[in-house]
Amino acid sequence: MEGLMLARVLRDLAPHLPARTLGWVFPDETTAALLLDGVGNLVLSYRPPQPVVFVSRERLRGDPHNPFQRFVANRVRGDLVGAEQLKLDRVFMLHFAGETGFVDQPPTRLLFEVTGRNANVLVLEEGEGSQGRILQAAREITGSRNRFRTVRSGGVYTPPPPYEKLDPRTLTEEDAQTLASLPIGRWRERLDGLGPLLGAELARRAELAPSEAPAERWPQALAALRSLVTDPTVSEGVMHEGAREAARQEKAAQLRKALREPLEKRLTLLQNQLGDVTRAEAGLDAAAQDRTEADLLMAYAHSVPPGAASASLPAFDGSGEVPVALDPQLSAVQNAEKRYTRARRREDVYERLAEREGSLLTELAEAQERLDQLDAARLEDLEALTATLQAERPEKSPYGMRFTTPGGFEALVGRNNKENAALTHRLGRSLDYWFHAQGYPGSHVLVRSGGRDLALPDILYAAQLAAAHSKARGSSNVPVDYTRIKHVWRPKGSPAGQVHYTDQKTVFVDGVLPEG
Repeated sequence: MEGLMLARVLRDLAPHLPARTLGWVFPDETTAALLLDGVGNLVLSYRPPQPVVFVSRERLRGDPHNPFQRFVANRVRGDLVGAEQLKLDRVFMLHFAGETGFVDQPPTRLLFEVTGRNANVLVLEEGEGSQGRILQAAREITGSRNRFRTVRSGGVYTPPPPYEKLDPRTLTEEDAQTLASLPIGRWRERLDGLGPLLGAELARRAELAPSEAPAERWPQALAALRSLVTDPTVSEGVMHEGAREAARQEKAAQLRKALREPLEKRLTLLQNQLGDVTRAEAGLDAAAQDRTEADLLMAYAHSVPPGAASASLPAFDGSGEVPVALDPQLSAVQNAEKRYTRARRREDVYERLAEREGSLLTELAEAQERLDQLDAARLEDLEALTATLQAERPEKSPYGMRFTTPGGFEALVGRNNKENAALTHRLGRSLDYWFHAQGYPGSHVLVRSGGRDLALPDILYAAQLAAAHSKARGSSNVPVDYTRIKHVWRPKGSPAGQVHYTDQKTVFVDGVLPEG
């Protein structure tokens, strides 16, 4: 039901207000009908995705089917004194005067959001405008279902977000001229109260194709719009096509929402990875300084006293003294080797990341292009993009990433704390092997050996997996502990993925994925 249709119902009801109410009936679990003296039944059907409101002379019956309907029957009482619509939005409010009696009932407001699959009916306490405390709601909406607003009994009602559109009921000639260059099928984007059904009906009355701009037949198009305001009924042929278009629009909106989140996440990941390249490039300057200081230490090691915390050494180019900070626990040569190692590590990290920079930039451009095209994409394009992304998505194992060691054993790598806990405490058997980077947060690696011992290539392979999937990835000489599963346990009360272990051995590997 669209905004102009709702306005027509309320416009027909207005001359009868205030109206004496003769009680509520409930034909089914999502329909409430209010019998109004001299009017008939005002029927509120709030079943998604096609909620409607209309006046019926048919005799309706039915007791409340659920707690909300019982609350409406007992609490929403007295004369119907007013009915108002929020602009031409699909939201309207009924004002009840309340009643006195054995148990007095104060005035209330009944608010109906006739908004497709989000349809809802709420009872609000007396107040002005659309604000007020919710006494009861047909559908409670929590933050887990809608991050923009919540609807709960006892909370404050938040109306739908505001918007700016032209009101066709008060449209001036000057305002109307802004529509002349638009295809008539897109007028509903600028006009309040029009949806797919009324947009299609407008094109039919103007005798224009939806893709045709009405510049040459402007008076005819404007007359069609004004006739639609007066009588927003829809012909049968348009009803079917409009319903089809409405279904397509809803499906397209759902696909856009489903596609936007993973594309935005992919975009953020690629930007972060490119940021890693930039940071690694900045580290080259530090690597060059480390190498220069290491060369000086090697050249002048004989002049550096043992246990010194710093030294000033002559620059090779004769430009003066170069101050060098030292670890007093190490000799000059050991200090130099430490700098060489640090420089090599930074250079290796940059080389590995720089190799991927081109592909990362290409992927970033593709992801940004896909995101930019979402809003204007047709349903067919959205379906094709969904299929493409599904095909690009790697198969996800329910028990972590799967690898095979050189000896043919299955190695499983946890992708988060929950999977780490599942691999270690549920899937692993007592004599299987468990690996983890020592002193670094990271993945648990389970090697399903079936009780057999692991050869050194298998140990090094699994250790590299653990190092590469930890905070030490990209580093060299990463210590990785390994032990049998029977020696790993979870401390009482600790979060998922946190463990203690004993009887471990340690190997040192580079934090890169193993080959093969």
